[in-house]
Amino acid sequence: DQPVKDYALTWEGVATTIFKSESFGKELNDKAFLLDDVKRLLTNVDSLTERLNIIFKFVQNKMNWNEVNDYYTDKGVKKAYADQTGNVAEINFILINMLKVAGIDANPVLVSTVENGVPVYPTRTGFNYVIAAAEIDGKQTLLDASRKFTYPGILPLNVLNWKGRLIKNDGTSKEINLEPTTTSKEFSNLVVKVDHLGKIEGKIRIQRTDYDAYDFRIENAEKNQESYLEKLEGRLGDLKVSNYNIENKKNNLQDPVVETFSFTSDNKADIIGGKIYLNPLLFFTRSKNPFNQEIRQMPVCFVYPSQEKININIDIPEGYEVESLPSPIRILLEDKQGIYVFNIVKDGNKIQISSSKEINSSIFAADSYGALKDFYQKMIMSQNEKIVLKKI
Repeated sequence: DQPVKDYALTWEGVATTIFKSESFGKELNDKAFLLDDVKRLLTNVDSLTERLNIIFKFVQNKMNWNEVNDYYTDKGVKKAYADQTGNVAEINFILINMLKVAGIDANPVLVSTVENGVPVYPTRTGFNYVIAAAEIDGKQTLLDASRKFTYPGILPLNVLNWKGRLIKNDGTSKEINLEPTTTSKEFSNLVVKVDHLGKIEGKIRIQRTDYDAYDFRIENAEKNQESYLEKLEGRLGDLKVSNYNIENKKNNLQDPVVETFSFTSDNKADIIGGKIYLNPLLFFTRSKNPFNQEIRQMPVCFVYPSQEKININIDIPEGYEVESLPSPIRILLEDKQGIYVFNIVKDGNKIQISSSKEINSSIFAADSYGALKDFYQKMIMSQNEKIVLKKI
């Protein structure tokens, strides 16, 4: 017969209510069964950052996610640890508890995944997921050990959804930003020869970091090399790929994924009237604008900031010279949220090309759509200007 008490008037109230549940707060204090393993793992390890990395890798390798998202435990951390299987909360609570035992300040962060939407008013169903936040020397690192290709600072892509709410041991909470601040990079370097028939051959090295590397690993984890190369050849315009090598695809997750291979192609140059016409970015040339709507109602989400850099050195065939080159260009969006730079120079019998595209914001408001569409359109027009080679 007590009067109704509403805990869900504010996000702080929601967080406090969740924390007080036995399947949340109590589970974050169940650490005794982890003491021996933490002690064994951290023998002679004094650095807190090193301790964090060791514990994260241990939990990630030991535990298997049962594909259930929740911020409450189901069978509890102790049983999940013994079974080596658990939901998101159980795996990340084990991680938090081990980090605490290791002397690292760690707390849970309530999250709404992309599929769950963005919570616009305080409600417990606004959240459906929980990750960990560790703080060392004033620097906060977000963690999720439930997936096999994440690492400290890199979360599953569907977790990068606006804001999360960090809950401390006393039940107080604060809002934190889930958008990545580090720019993920994809760098491609090519050395290319063109012959008098327009055939090209060369070598390429592609390096991907952070979320670009994570995305690549997730997408290609189950593919064997043969099927991947078949898809790669098609995606790059029916090239023939040979001498393929890849580093850090399934291990050394904090290092870049690096691909190297040789290639040949008969269809990347056009010969008209004895002249050779060539796209400067070869198979990296964009031909379609991804933004084709007239009006956009919703924001554009790029998920994370990124930079794509392409450097190409082209050897001109003997008996030919440059008749014309595309114009260099620099395109900027407001506040440098997007930057595209294209440069091209002739040096003897070589052409040196550099292209760089930066998207420096994860989310663009709907009223920025026109400018973003125009940015891509100008970039595509630049990439489709031709290099023209003529006989000497």
